[in-house]
Amino acid sequence: MHKPAKEPNDLEKYFVERANAGDLEGLLALYEPGAVIADGSGEIAAGTEQIKELLSHFLADRPTLEPGNQADALCSGDLSLTSSRLSNGDITAEVARRQPDGNWLWVIDQFALGKYK
Repeated sequence: MHKPAKEPNDLEKYFVERANAGDLEGLLALYEPGAVIADGSGEIAAGTEQIKELLSHFLADRPTLEPGNQADALCSGDLSLTSSRLSNGDITAEVARRQPDGNWLWVIDQFALGKYK
C-alpha cells in the first residue's frame, strides 16, 4: 500500500521517491483515473492506460530524480496548483484535487518546462 498525499505538495515528494524506486504502480497511484500529463515534448497522455505507458517509458531510462524547490501550494477549495523548480532550472506545474477521503491526487501534470528566459 502506498502512502496517500495528505497535502498537495506531498505528491511531488512521492513522485521522486517512487520514480527513483522504479515503482510504476506507485506513480500511477498519484493520479486520478482521468488525469492528463503533458511530458514537455508535446506528447499528452490522458487516462490511466496512456499515463501508464508514458510513465513506463519514463522509468525505462532509470532516472535518478532529486527533489525540486517546491513553491507553496496555491489552494482554492478542493483544487491546488503545485509547482517545482528542478535543479536544472526547469519548472513543473500540476493541478491536484482533494479526494472525498481528504487525500490529494494530480488531475493535470505538466512535466518539466524548459528554463524561463
